[in-house]
Amino acid sequence: MLSAFIVNNNLPESFANTAKEFYIPLADKLFFNYLQQAKQPNKSTFFVGINGCQGSGKSTLAKFLGDYLNKQFGLSVVVLSLDDFYFGRVQRQQLARQYHPLFKTRGVPGTHDVNLLKSVLAQLKDSKKSNKAIYLPQFDKAQDNPLPMTDCLTATSGVDIVLFEGWCWGIPAENSNDLSLPINALETQHDPQGTWRKQVNYSLQHDYQPLYAFMDTWLMLKAPSFEVVFKWRLEQEQKLAKVNANIGSANGVMSTVEVNEFIQFFQRLTIHGLNVLPTKVDILFELGNNREIIASRGVG
Repeated sequence: MLSAFIVNNNLPESFANTAKEFYIPLADKLFFNYLQQAKQPNKSTFFVGINGCQGSGKSTLAKFLGDYLNKQFGLSVVVLSLDDFYFGRVQRQQLARQYHPLFKTRGVPGTHDVNLLKSVLAQLKDSKKSNKAIYLPQFDKAQDNPLPMTDCLTATSGVDIVLFEGWCWGIPAENSNDLSLPINALETQHDPQGTWRKQVNYSLQHDYQPLYAFMDTWLMLKAPSFEVVFKWRLEQEQKLAKVNANIGSANGVMSTVEVNEFIQFFQRLTIHGLNVLPTKVDILFELGNNREIIASRGVG
């Protein structure tokens, strides 16, 4: 299973060592936690929240865990990303007119369809009691729009585990006093009054934080600092460009300059998450500059 996963996902051979030392023990722990919850009278789907900044490897981790839990233990596993709940371009243009022009760019809290997210999470939580198909949204980043629901995957009844990953997933709202000063050039030039960042923080507190209660356990892939995000995000964009080249499309792929500007949208909350989440999560993987795990807590 491990060798096939590495080949199918174009991963380096070093991934095998990481999987054996950290990811497989993590999957075994999640399976044990799932069994413990399954003993409860009103058993429901077991949710795992995964936080990690852009390019940290959370999508690969979630996918590996899903494959392993399914093939090793025969569990029904759904892997979801917060990214798949982004509003499309038209909706974000409406947000830009209503609140602030920066909401045209996807990324921060306020640019996701949280009503759809809440509905999907609730359906998955009750999936052991319902026989209805559950549509799982997918967002096409190259086209910067959601895929039509008819093209999305569906989950059947009886989902055992949901692995939900997101760059800001699990991060609490900032203290309002911390919003007074701009944190980078983007905020200095385009949000000098703090209107955008205050609305982002409001959305995080009132729309996202209540949904954290769905999660049964939390995991964080902790980057060494925000400075590595540019490198990691650029690598992601280069992979996207390669994929699009294979299908004859280059839409939505960012240049180096655009990546540098784009990550500034994420800087404030990424730094906030790095500061506050490590002591709050149940499982922590601390990463080095090349995404290697240099320390862990909560697995063994």
